[in-house]
Amino acid sequence: MVDKGDLGARKLAVLRAVVEEYVRSGEPVGSETIAERFGLGVSAATIRNEMAALEELGYLSHPHTSAGRIPTDLGYRRYVDTLPTTGRLRDAQRRAITGFFAETMMDLEETLRGTTQLLSRLTQYAGLAVPPRRTQEDVLRVEFIEVGTAVMILVVGQHGSVDKRVVDRPEDLDARQLSDLDRKVGQSLRGLGAREAQTRALQLAGEATGAERELLLALVDTFTVTQQDVRSDHVLVGGVANLAGEAAAWRRETVRRLFEALERESEMLRLLRDVTVGDDLSVTIGAEHPATGEWEAALVAAPFHYGDQALGTIGVVGPTRMDYLSVMASVRAVAQRLSELVTELEE
Repeated sequence: MVDKGDLGARKLAVLRAVVEEYVRSGEPVGSETIAERFGLGVSAATIRNEMAALEELGYLSHPHTSAGRIPTDLGYRRYVDTLPTTGRLRDAQRRAITGFFAETMMDLEETLRGTTQLLSRLTQYAGLAVPPRRTQEDVLRVEFIEVGTAVMILVVGQHGSVDKRVVDRPEDLDARQLSDLDRKVGQSLRGLGAREAQTRALQLAGEATGAERELLLALVDTFTVTQQDVRSDHVLVGGVANLAGEAAAWRRETVRRLFEALERESEMLRLLRDVTVGDDLSVTIGAEHPATGEWEAALVAAPFHYGDQALGTIGVVGPTRMDYLSVMASVRAVAQRLSELVTELEE
């Protein structure tokens, strides 16, 4: 019995060629094609024998009556495991990432919404993002900003979340009072958790009178609404339409199931929690997880960090016939840039 752990250089080269050609063409791959396109230095007959051995080992399958073969989930896994850990981005991908983060906003959740679209453009699959839990985020800044006859209450979280509320400006509140209140509240609430900040704002309101009390109670309401509206975990999805273009890579039923799952946050969250283990990029292929197995899909995901703390996750989901090297490089680069952005927001 042949040991699956040691394929040898030639079998690995043939497997790599089959995967890359199948990803490119979407058609079962024959030995003649490998011999012509990949320059392995051996005859088509030798390649055919190696492909037969790879099929026997479970790395390739032989669909229908075709003379060609396609990779199995195990074949994709072995291929991915041979890829370099730091794949290089294409120039167009690098420019797209640089351009996106050069124009990004201060609101991290809005940035993550844009990130799902960015990942979708980079890979032509669907982009995913799980924002940080708001309950874990301290208050970075609270401001009262004069906007004509109104006042905008701005609460900025430690990792870039932004909550805004516009209220009528009290008639007896002058510019100096507003400035003094802005400075006092900013100093009092900075660095507190959301619940602590709400409690402290309520204490300040109890000590204040008139117009200042009115604005402080509006700030308390802002914290209340934020905590009611924010779900502890949710998934942002972008570029789902790109998956429709990949319908040829899937059976119609599996595409339908994946689309339904993308609409059910709990299922996607469970999958992302299961596969995102540790601090590095993960690749989940087909039957390696019940969900991706049901969809005949692959998921490439990576966490983004503030210091040593993992804040959230980004990823890409698409068919197992995926350009893994390009997708892995894109997800890793975007996760790294998000980690840098969170650090910049904190500073």
